Amino acid sequence: MRDNKKGISLSERLQEIASFVPKGARLLDVGSDHAYLPLYLLENGHIDYAIAGEVAKGPYSSALENVDQAGLSDHLDVRLADGLAAFTAADKIDVITICGMGGRLMADILEAGKAKLSLVKQLILQPNNCEDDLRLWLMTNGFAITAEKIVTDKQKYYEIIVAEQGQMNLSAVDLRFGPFLRQELSAVFKARWQKELSKLEQALMKIPEKNEEDRLVLKTKITQIKEVLDESTANY
Repeated sequence: MRDNKKGISLSERLQEIASFVPKGARLLDVGSDHAYLPLYLLENGHIDYAIAGEVAKGPYSSALENVDQAGLSDHLDVRLADGLAAFTAADKIDVITICGMGGRLMADILEAGKAKLSLVKQLILQPNNCEDDLRLWLMTNGFAITAEKIVTDKQKYYEIIVAEQGQMNLSAVDLRFGPFLRQELSAVFKARWQKELSKLEQALMKIPEKNEEDRLVLKTKITQIKEVLDESTANY
């Protein structure tokens, strides 16, 4: 929402995402919704130019109105476009943010616009789910994760993944839990996976003993989470 004194006021989730955007970046925000993220960065003098890409006409119109009210039409282009179709080489975009959608959809967006990614220095991604699918896409398409953070906002957990062009080789555990998140083992990380562990254990109790395959799938996931969480105590 808009704060009358300071312009755009971001949610905790978007504030964390904004903190990863390099100063002076030329930004494309895919699925920008109301264009809050680029507006905030512009109003705070963190960047000079951005594109807000939106595929839905409702949010696109809202973003246009917000940009006009902020008097930033010369610095923020709002474009009705699907994914990376929102920019061209002439825009000299070097950072892309994609936030608030499923990890598989993000991977599809990146795949569809893959030919353009050689122009981009950094991706800042915040998937709502299927983080492992997104990490796998990055690993197999010439991107290396350089930073990660897990945050809470309105009692939900969100992972932020920052990637740059490069090579990485992630294990299945790193794909699932995040290589940097796993190393840090923050209190938020542990709380998120303790919650997931409880859900899986409750689900396991409801599956009949005769359904061995279904039980094995859940048991494998439970064991993996326990092993990752146990790493925190093993480090002391």
